[in-house]
Amino acid sequence: MGIITIKKNREFRQVFARGRYSSDRLLVVYRAANESGRRRFGVTASKKLGGAVVRNRVRRRLKEICRLNQEAFPPGYDYVIVARPPAAECDHRVLAGSLLKLVGSIK
Repeated sequence: MGIITIKKNREFRQVFARGRYSSDRLLVVYRAANESGRRRFGVTASKKLGGAVVRNRVRRRLKEICRLNQEAFPPGYDYVIVARPPAAECDHRVLAGSLLKLVGSIK
């Protein structure tokens, strides 16, 4: 089963404005409550990360981590994951560990 993604700029801005966040050197994770009662995910990567191929690879990895570990994300929230430049050089295990640790630390 796939994940439900956030696609609209307005929805991303709402999560940034209303949500709480946690960060480390690789990622920033924002979480904001939604009315749907379901988990929704948005992943962003700026041009500081690298070219389109690099940015898309990082986004695909992060979405796959979210898909495989949905039970680690409490339902009823929107999550926006912002990749920082060091994330481009990390392997899948390091990104997964970082993301899951950050999700657990959001208060």
